[in-house]
Amino acid sequence: MSAPAIELRGLRKTFGDVEAVAGIDLEIPDGEFFSLLGPSGSGKTTLLRMIAGFELPTDGQVLLQGVDVTRRPPYDRDVNTVFQDYALFPHLSVLGNVEYGLRVKGVGKRERRERAEQALTSVRLTGFGDRRPGQLSGGQRQRVALARALVNRPKVLLLDEPLGALDRALRLEMQVELKQLQRDVGITFVLVTHDQDEALTMSDRVAVVRGGRIEQIDTPAGLYERPRTDFVAGFVGVTNLLSGATAAAILGDEATVSIRPEKIRIAALSDASSADGSAAEGTVREEIYLGASTRYVVDLDAGGQLVVQRQNEGDTGDSADGHRFDRGDRVRVSWHHSHALPVNGEQPALTTP
Repeated sequence: MSAPAIELRGLRKTFGDVEAVAGIDLEIPDGEFFSLLGPSGSGKTTLLRMIAGFELPTDGQVLLQGVDVTRRPPYDRDVNTVFQDYALFPHLSVLGNVEYGLRVKGVGKRERRERAEQALTSVRLTGFGDRRPGQLSGGQRQRVALARALVNRPKVLLLDEPLGALDRALRLEMQVELKQLQRDVGITFVLVTHDQDEALTMSDRVAVVRGGRIEQIDTPAGLYERPRTDFVAGFVGVTNLLSGATAAAILGDEATVSIRPEKIRIAALSDASSADGSAAEGTVREEIYLGASTRYVVDLDAGGQLVVQRQNEGDTGDSADGHRFDRGDRVRVSWHHSHALPVNGEQPALTTP
């Protein structure tokens, strides 16, 4: 059995009295697209910097392909890092930027040119070699940065919020391109992001990081459908948390459960259709039109609130059954028992309408 591309053993980092990374154990196999997802200050970037060699751990080990590189400098590790700001040289051509690392390593001019052109082809920038970074779009500059990292043929590519500076449309396009690129080159990608959509779209597995610790590692579907803590339930997508007296009144148990807004059905009190599962009555507090869907915030008679989201069929916010609700409407919300997922975290996550 081959060694994992990355293995972290008891990795810990402190800055004075602040423990940024609190003893993490982690294995990332060869060829995986792995994401570190968490809010600002969670420790995910510090973790990435220790893998890259830009930060030395206070305790623990970093192993690449089974080799301990904990005390090795960045240039002596078979990894490359792509940053959010691209860090391209404005005075060099695109080809010059991609060749730069090979030139520093003393690679001959002919081989350097061939490898740089191959790298540009891999990111679909054939023919762009003579341009300067200032002549490129944001997405093209990002691809140049990727080509410059890939030209060194690293075993691992580290990506530190690489799409953060792009507008939404370009960011969505680059998510698809990055995942396809990772499949094409077949090396291990490790992405740091605070954007849940980014992590869920591109990753084979995701680690949710909070307070320097990993809350849960799972596939994107596993994190969303089976969160193990209320923090994960609230951070990965919008969710509803029912607990205490409200949960007891509706579900017969005070234990905390998570219910995704799209799993909840909303209907008028006069709707005679039976609920296959749990149900509660309440009043619509907010109605938010989102284009493809409408989000309702419902104040429950039993206490607390639920956020409900349903697809729109027309241009006025009507659902498939032709109903639309306004503030103040009395409604019944219901869901199947299987969609109320038990969670056991320490800190409740806020549901954001």
